[in-house]
Amino acid sequence: MSIVEQHGFLQVKGNRIVDAQGKPVQLRGMSLFWSQWIGKYYTAETVNWLRDDWKCTVVRAALAVEPDGYLKNPEVEKKKLFTVVDAAIKAGIYVIIDWHDHNAHLHTEQAVAFFGEVAKRYSKVPNVIYETYNEPLQNAAWATQLKPYHEAVIAAIRQYDKKNLIICGTRTWSQQVEEASLSPLKGSNIAYTLHFYSGTHKQWLRDNATKALKNGVALFVTEFGTTEASGNGPVDRDETQKWWEFCDANGISWCNWSVADKNESSAVLKPGASPTGKWKDSEISPSGLFIRDELRRKNR
Repeated sequence: MSIVEQHGFLQVKGNRIVDAQGKPVQLRGMSLFWSQWIGKYYTAETVNWLRDDWKCTVVRAALAVEPDGYLKNPEVEKKKLFTVVDAAIKAGIYVIIDWHDHNAHLHTEQAVAFFGEVAKRYSKVPNVIYETYNEPLQNAAWATQLKPYHEAVIAAIRQYDKKNLIICGTRTWSQQVEEASLSPLKGSNIAYTLHFYSGTHKQWLRDNATKALKNGVALFVTEFGTTEASGNGPVDRDETQKWWEFCDANGISWCNWSVADKNESSAVLKPGASPTGKWKDSEISPSGLFIRDELRRKNR
């Protein structure tokens, strides 16, 4: 039985994400890289390999908005996204449709149109999770810019899809979850995005997340890195372990950044790794081997 057959439509109860029966569910998996730059891994073969060999229960499709992304080439980027989403549905795992943007509130009209289209397409499918805004920057105001943006996009989704989970980005690269929890969005099955990079974000951010949870909102780590926030630097195993323990203790799902062969330490693949999976250990980076081991251990 697949993870989706087992759990069905996800929902938010209190500060937890639970399954269709109200039982706790914690997903663990991988995020793909910006679709316009490393789109070669947006394949059904990669999705299937991540499920079968890496034991992923969720994948995140990072639909790049700008530069040279969806705003410039909407059909090209949507085709990559749909390939991944349809493959994940067929594979029986969950999939995050991520509007991968740092200035989404400046692109509200385009986001509303996009999410309306995908919600109409996938409204009956329990696999799909909507992520409305990857990482707002620190100078975007929650009350006057981010919240109205999320409300507009949520309305567009809910016009067609009444129940699939929606995850909403928070200020400062999706770290200010406490701020969002003090003025939460109205509606059901809404969670908030928490991002961390272990080499940069430590106990202080876990403390912030704990406050948000105590205020009653649910969190989902749609992206994290084992490295510094730049995506480079040493792999911080000890701090990543602390984060995993925190996520496990609070039932928080996560996706690791990223399925890419870029020459940076957060990428799980070495340059030239196949776009169709079947990666040998020699093609996987130290961070990738570390992540794969955790996925295999936890998602058995």
